[in-house]
Amino acid sequence: MTLEFCDLLRLIDERSIAFRDTVASAPDLDARVPTCPEWTLFDLAQHLGGGDRFWAAVVTAGPADGPPAKAVAERAALTAPREREALSAWLAESTEMLLGALREAGPAEGCWTWWSASQSPRNSGAVARHRVQETAVHTYDVQVSLGAAKPLPDEVAPDGVDEFLSTCCATTAAWPHRPTAFDFHATEGPSWRLTVDGDGARSRRLAATGEDPDTAGVSVRATVSDLILFLYDRIPADSLRIDGDAALFDLLRAWEPEE
Repeated sequence: MTLEFCDLLRLIDERSIAFRDTVASAPDLDARVPTCPEWTLFDLAQHLGGGDRFWAAVVTAGPADGPPAKAVAERAALTAPREREALSAWLAESTEMLLGALREAGPAEGCWTWWSASQSPRNSGAVARHRVQETAVHTYDVQVSLGAAKPLPDEVAPDGVDEFLSTCCATTAAWPHRPTAFDFHATEGPSWRLTVDGDGARSRRLAATGEDPDTAGVSVRATVSDLILFLYDRIPADSLRIDGDAALFDLLRAWEPEE
């Protein structure tokens, strides 16, 4: 399910509000985030707000071969306020900067993105689509920290597997191992295949579970929310049903294509 641009903007706003509210309820902003063990809750908040500001600048700059130098420098030097009310206001301002840039650009405006060789377009619509998923997953991270993890929202999750595979996995760089395929089956119905070989990695939606005659090297079955959380390395493989060679996922995670 690919969401309309207006829905992407609404979901960025909704997930950002959920993120802020959850952070505000945390007893200690210096608590470690189990799913991002190098970060505290404050670090995570600074990361998400900084990301919103960075992508707002990228979208505003329009087509380019690289991100705006000023935005890169500002992100490197970023320091969010630590006082709770000020932090919440800063996060809200960060989200509005992103949403304002996206509204101004519309869904088809070209811009720099790091996914130059993927199946996702290099435009503001693809930025909005990716920010929905990043904001949703980081909201989950905060919830885990508070012992109150929830599945990704029903409206967010169905687009997440396709977005991750087409943006984060698809590439024209050659797969350095034996050609194979990874299948992802959601218990709610949809299925996706990521094929990897000498021509790179490419994903597609399967019309129905089991309709493809080829045998995947490995397949995983779970709720669509759990599939996304697994792809983002938030939940372990043993919490899902995996058939085939599970070690292939280790190869996929370790792969860093040079493009």
